[in-house]
Amino acid sequence: MQTNPGKTVEATIEKASPELRELSMKIHDHPEIGYEEVYAHKTLTDFLTAHGFHVTKHACDIPTAFIAEYEHPGADKAAFGTPIRSIGFCSEFDALPSIGHGCGHNLIAIAGVGAALGVKEAMEKHKIRGRVRLLGTPAEETLGGKRPMLERGAFEGLDACLMVHPGQFDILYRQPLGVGRLEVEFHGKAAHASAMPWEGINALDAMTMAYNAIGLLRQQTLPSNRIHSIITNGGQAANIIPELVTAVIMYRAVKNPDLVKLHDQIIEILDAAAEATGCTVKVEKVMEYMPLNNNSQLTERFRSYMETFGAKFQERQVDETFPTGSTDMGNVTVAMPGFHPVFNIASMEGVREPGLSTHSVLFAERAGTEVAHQTAIRASKAMSLTGLDVLLDAEFTKNVRKEFDQPKE
Repeated sequence: MQTNPGKTVEATIEKASPELRELSMKIHDHPEIGYEEVYAHKTLTDFLTAHGFHVTKHACDIPTAFIAEYEHPGADKAAFGTPIRSIGFCSEFDALPSIGHGCGHNLIAIAGVGAALGVKEAMEKHKIRGRVRLLGTPAEETLGGKRPMLERGAFEGLDACLMVHPGQFDILYRQPLGVGRLEVEFHGKAAHASAMPWEGINALDAMTMAYNAIGLLRQQTLPSNRIHSIITNGGQAANIIPELVTAVIMYRAVKNPDLVKLHDQIIEILDAAAEATGCTVKVEKVMEYMPLNNNSQLTERFRSYMETFGAKFQERQVDETFPTGSTDMGNVTVAMPGFHPVFNIASMEGVREPGLSTHSVLFAERAGTEVAHQTAIRASKAMSLTGLDVLLDAEFTKNVRKEFDQPKE
């Protein structure tokens, strides 16, 4: 039996690697889009149940969410009844339409499972007091499963929550933007476009004004901000004044105050376009991901383990120079300490494959390779060891929380 809990973590994940590879390929070869991950949900929950976790299927009234948990009281009877430290990991498993696992969520799934397995085995063998919780969070690519799971208590009681993401680089301080999604309806009045156009109120005119004004806003907003829109219904027929026009608008920013400001500016534009054309407008905010709040205490501990395993990283300033993408893990890191580093799926040495980028058919293909699996296993080990330190090292966990509680910009 291993006498070192860290070595137990590494040995456990290494031993489980063939099973995790099989689990990954099952999900990879059976891609499902957000909130339709029925096969992945069953595959993962069956696996976790078989490995001794207490599993809640369809958690938080979300059909494809789950929570898998294991708790150990520890060997010190004097500690019974005192607060217990808890670590959480996230597994994502949804795919992209048409592309499949072009973001490699099959690898995120097994990295989280492996990390939870490692901590559980260490707790059992070494009688470590604590709790490990794996959260199966669906629909990251669409409306986000973490936000409703947060709101419904799935993350309560965790001292920290961790996850890793595949990519074309090894990145510690990934800086996704916060993002919001608005679904917009302009309502006008239909009329015959030839016989009596003056009787109509043109909803497409309102949308055209709004679309152009948003385009002009881009020049006056921060270079790191993003706005992108589509018109999903531009009218019913060319000879009918459009009475209903719909659109989707997404907006992104690196910092939360900028995200709020951008949202308010877009709402002002939509209201002004409605007033100018005589239309009414209905706006629904259907999702909002917060900017990621990386905890440096957790991230640097993860770095130390990854570098022990041979990984190499850039400086933090370089990582944060080019913010990109968005994730609902941002909401988690605003609620509690956490991190979201990226591991290169093309090379254990960190060499980038030319032309490889997420959300592509090529990335989906690479997410099924043996080298991608090995990079995920390495990241899983480092994440598991970091999580174990949260349970074992009270001073480390105190410093993690101290950083999180500092006032944020």
